[in-house]
Amino acid sequence: MQTHSSSVVAVKATQSLSELLDREHATVEEFERDLERNVSALKRANPSHASLFNAMETVLVNVVGRKDTVDEAKELLQEVSARVVEDVRHGKSRAAANAAPTFEDGETILTHDYSSTVLEAIETAVDSGIELTAYVTEARPRYLGRKIARQLATVEGVEPHLLVDGAVGSFLPECDRVVLGMDCIVEETLYNRVGTYPIVATATHLDVPVTIVGSAAKVVDDGFVFENEYRPPAEVSLEPIENVQIENPAYDATPMELVDQLVTDNGVKDR
Repeated sequence: MQTHSSSVVAVKATQSLSELLDREHATVEEFERDLERNVSALKRANPSHASLFNAMETVLVNVVGRKDTVDEAKELLQEVSARVVEDVRHGKSRAAANAAPTFEDGETILTHDYSSTVLEAIETAVDSGIELTAYVTEARPRYLGRKIARQLATVEGVEPHLLVDGAVGSFLPECDRVVLGMDCIVEETLYNRVGTYPIVATATHLDVPVTIVGSAAKVVDDGFVFENEYRPPAEVSLEPIENVQIENPAYDATPMELVDQLVTDNGVKDR
């Protein structure tokens, strides 16, 4: 189950549990063991997706040990799965809606990589009549920042600027705030597209506030271990370089103590 969106992965995984409804189970204990095996397999297949981890844990906690018969347990699985899918699907939009009022008219922000939640928050904010200037990093080597820059260029009220990742230090002094999405937050560590940590560290040094926006489904307190993804060397250099090992991690880790504000579907939390 490969996809760039952890929320899509979580939804598909939760929906796949419906296959258990058509199986024969002699006892509720047998059904629950089958559910636990499937949940474990899904988590092992997607070890770096916090949204999936939270979705699977929510299903288990709310289904296992709750009913006395197989039919009741299966009906409960349907209800809980539907609720989890609804929460995951709409969590990003609610987070964006909560983030929109934090933008101020005339504000200059810097963002990194491509975050659909940050994009939606900006669009919602300017719909209210404000104007923003947005500095966007390319997010090399996959240049995902170019994608959000192109989309921001079509949004009336936003003045986008595209810059190479290494130029962040030159433009952060002009910014009022850094606004970033997130892959996940695990035990006070933010995991996000590589390049996030140096941006946040530089912003902290320059006293530029940092806001993180994303679904609460991506926040995990314990029990989850993030596994980084190392992408093909060809993304960095099309041709091999003799005697050079190319490093291309997809994500980096940023201490949440460097973050000033966290916005999720649960609300705005100043840190």
